[in-house]
Amino acid sequence: MTTSNDTITVGIAGLTGKFARLIASCLLQQPNVAIRGYVRDPTKLPSWLVESDAVHIIRGGAFDTSAARVFAKGCDVIICGYLGNNEFMIEGQKVLIDACSMEGVPRYIASDYCLNFTKLEKGQLFPKDPMIEVKKYLESKDVKGVHVLIGAFMDTLFSAYFQIWDGREKSLTFWGNEDSIWESTTYKNAAGFVAAVAVDRTAVGVKKFLGDRRSMREIADLFQSAYGFRPQLKRLGSLDDVFKHMHELKTKYPEEPMRYMAMFYQYYCINGQCYLGEFANLDNSTYSQVKPEGFKEFFARTPVETLGEAMANAGNVSG
Repeated sequence: MTTSNDTITVGIAGLTGKFARLIASCLLQQPNVAIRGYVRDPTKLPSWLVESDAVHIIRGGAFDTSAARVFAKGCDVIICGYLGNNEFMIEGQKVLIDACSMEGVPRYIASDYCLNFTKLEKGQLFPKDPMIEVKKYLESKDVKGVHVLIGAFMDTLFSAYFQIWDGREKSLTFWGNEDSIWESTTYKNAAGFVAAVAVDRTAVGVKKFLGDRRSMREIADLFQSAYGFRPQLKRLGSLDDVFKHMHELKTKYPEEPMRYMAMFYQYYCINGQCYLGEFANLDNSTYSQVKPEGFKEFFARTPVETLGEAMANAGNVSG
């Protein structure tokens, strides 16, 4: 951990992204932290970041090796906040990792922030293939990799993308059964954990955090307590049913992943393969300054009429 007179310089690549901004906000609330932000377009940064004396911005593209080295120089750790296609997520991160190696940055926090992808084989949950490849690349380098796993983003679970919450019908639609466990962490909570890991110089390897572990039945109960009505639970079929259906769609529409991607996520969120596990086996307690935010707390601060926009609104911070 940092001490009272131990300043740590944290690089954040992709600082214009909403999750990266949340991490920066958490870091700026701690003493003796300096931030180096790496962005393609500084005009997209909010004023509270641009005007902070603790933040220095370096402009450069994801594949600009020279700019990446300028960004990495002097950092004690680099956090990747990238989100995009496979080339961006793999080759863009390799550029950053190579820059860390050349500039002597000891740790690199990969852009993972998801369920336990280390239990996946390539091709199973295809959007996570870049994470598998980047982890392997880090293991071949002299930079210590850090992989922060948080389950599914809670804010995302209720977005139109995930196809669970229907605000018009006031229903929760799901595959599997009502007692299947959903592991989840809010964007805000996850950012707090990432920031805590960043300033802990000893933190390396896979780190597991969760805000909550609840069944769909329990989520509906908490929903009722928060909003005064119980959402209708609509079961679409078994895990076997969704596995068959999602692969049929993938085969039929290989160039249209939005038709089936949410089903792949739902399947691997609850089939047990990628669970992080009970709280006793997580790393939450190592960073007790970050209070876990469960579904109860998330519902309490999110009006039901904006629940579907929670993911889009997650990065709305003022510093």
